[in-house]
Amino acid sequence: MAGHSQFKNIMHRKGKQDAVRSKLFSKLAREVTVAAKLGMPDPALNPRLRAAVLAARAENMPKDNIDRAIKKALGGDAENYDEIRYEGYGPGGVAVIVEALTDNRNRTASEVRSYFTKSGGALAETGAVSFMFDRIGTVEFDAAKASADDMLEAAIEAGADDVTSDEHGHEIVCSVENLHEIARALEAKFGEPRKSGLVWRPQNTVAVDDEVAEKLIRLVDNLNDNDDVQNVYANFELSDAFVAKMSD
Repeated sequence: MAGHSQFKNIMHRKGKQDAVRSKLFSKLAREVTVAAKLGMPDPALNPRLRAAVLAARAENMPKDNIDRAIKKALGGDAENYDEIRYEGYGPGGVAVIVEALTDNRNRTASEVRSYFTKSGGALAETGAVSFMFDRIGTVEFDAAKASADDMLEAAIEAGADDVTSDEHGHEIVCSVENLHEIARALEAKFGEPRKSGLVWRPQNTVAVDDEVAEKLIRLVDNLNDNDDVQNVYANFELSDAFVAKMSD
């Protein structure tokens, strides 16, 4: 997880600086609408909607925007979005998974393929790289919510598989099947988590040099800038020197 977390932290910091809020809110609202349309409109009864609302709150999305996204699903006038997973190889042979919600499969596929091609990578068939990742559930809490020991004890008692705690917070890892139950148990003890949902975690990471790292970051940036792309996962590990440079 070291490389993945390292990459995730850099992208998170960069996102805070560079992201256009309206584009981010649009993506978050799209997930809220799709989740509400696929299940109950009540976050307490719909785990996916609950996760979508938490993600929106974590980015300080106004409550009115969240409520409008839910009402849009109820009104029956919401666009129909297809959930698609793209898989491919980035520069240096790095495995990349892209999750998208789109109302035009051909447009999104063409755009995603172009990002991979321009980066020196290639889009592949579904299943080509996902076997190198584990599909897991994660629940995240701010560090101030509990001590590392208290969080570990509560997470194990709730049935979690692993816990990582540092100054940025606590990340609880569990099986996909147990995510909802574990998230509810921990929320009852520590309050609302900052995030909860399903992610792809690389089983191993690939060390890349700085030149390849720059190309990979550019690829991930381009993918994240696309309106239809919701999440991007990759299995590369950055050098300490590159991390320091990106953090400046």
